[in-house]
Amino acid sequence: MLLAIDIGNTQIKLAVFEQNTLLNKKTIPYSDWKMEVLNTLNFFSEIKNIVVSSVGNLQKSDFLDIKTGIEVFFITRESKFPFQNRYETPITLGVDRMVVVTGAVLTFPEQNRLIIDAGTCVTYDFVDANDVYHGGAISPGIRLRYESLNNYTAKLPLLQQEQPKDFIGNSTDQSIHSGVINGITLEIDGFISSVLNKNDNFIIILTGGDADFLAERLKNTIFANPNFLLESLNQTFQYNQQ
Repeated sequence: MLLAIDIGNTQIKLAVFEQNTLLNKKTIPYSDWKMEVLNTLNFFSEIKNIVVSSVGNLQKSDFLDIKTGIEVFFITRESKFPFQNRYETPITLGVDRMVVVTGAVLTFPEQNRLIIDAGTCVTYDFVDANDVYHGGAISPGIRLRYESLNNYTAKLPLLQQEQPKDFIGNSTDQSIHSGVINGITLEIDGFISSVLNKNDNFIIILTGGDADFLAERLKNTIFANPNFLLESLNQTFQYNQQ
């Protein structure tokens, strides 16, 4: 039994796996991370290994001696990955992106894959049918777009995520919702269409905290799985144990 931990920019996700079966999942704030990890380890006493991917503020040293008998595998750029990395600045490539690419390669062999992770940021990652990773794109996620409008203007309010009533907003609030939600939807659809025009034999994978919200609004056919990064963490761990 394995505990997978995804440490993001704003929150932490925990998932318990028995082989490839997801048994339990939860999202926790940074302030409660250690207590929640220990509670999970105590509840699932058969867990012997932890795999961690971090783009946040927690490092490998934070997990040392977390509990007797538990081995911690921290994903780094020096870990084993089942793809050739053509990124021009590999030292700057986030391990979370490397993990989802690993999951795409192992889950969907011999296909071109575009992985879109819609979280704090929206990341796009392209790996071809020969398992060569080429790179992608990074843009602000939904929450960042709402916050930036509030932080960098004098009078625009900070709104909660909401589907706009119409494409043309008839109030300031509705104009913001239209700009944020329609803007990010058109961006994703446009990025997908640009890639599809140049490649065939393609699968589009949408994951991240906003995956379900966005999936029903996109025109292109996608494989939506909010748990794909956690499942990819499990696969990355298994790949490194071989």
